[in-house]
Amino acid sequence: MTQYKGQHHILVAIDCIIFGFDGKDINLLLIKRAFEPEKNKWSLMGGFLQPNETLDEAANRVLKQLTGLEGVYMEQLQVFSEIGRDPMERTVSVAYFALIDLHQYEKQISEEYHAEWFLLSKKPRLIFDHDDMVRLAQKQLRYKAALHPILFQLLPEKFTIPQLQNLYECVYDTLFDNRNFTRKVMSTGLIVKLNGKDKSGSRKGAYYYRLDKRTYKVKEDAFLNFVPKADKFI
Repeated sequence: MTQYKGQHHILVAIDCIIFGFDGKDINLLLIKRAFEPEKNKWSLMGGFLQPNETLDEAANRVLKQLTGLEGVYMEQLQVFSEIGRDPMERTVSVAYFALIDLHQYEKQISEEYHAEWFLLSKKPRLIFDHDDMVRLAQKQLRYKAALHPILFQLLPEKFTIPQLQNLYECVYDTLFDNRNFTRKVMSTGLIVKLNGKDKSGSRKGAYYYRLDKRTYKVKEDAFLNFVPKADKFI
């Protein structure tokens, strides 16, 4: 096999950042690293690119092997290439991220690598530059959620405005004004009001809504500016 003369070989790694919404909080999926350096420390799901696969294929393989999760749509985040990021060998990492409904995938989680969900606000310190990866993924998630209705996919078939607001408040780690939030949601035309009410939170109750899937499909990539002044959270 012909090789480029005078060039050094560098490892290409894949790291997967999986956020999970449990109906109340945003969580982060982590595993304990099985080998040195940093053995038994908390880590993102990572592995190395193989000669016969693309980056996307590698990300799906790594995630399935280390957690059991499959069928998760992951978006490429960024390349991390600091020279000393891995003390063992020069390694460039391509990070991927996703936000999923935790309950939808919880039965797939493998016990082999002791994958665990942590509240994002209480996650342990991670190896190498994985904390930087998580922060950047969180920032990118907030940016996308401000412009596109991506978070609606995490809700149950019927939901209330307070449930939707709680989801956005979890992602942005802040509180939104109830009236302004409701007005903005209704202006999108993405949801349809149902007859029933959820009375678990109050006597008056909150009306249920459902996602208008046809409208969502049209507006999925539209710039809705869903969160006013979102730049201050990014």
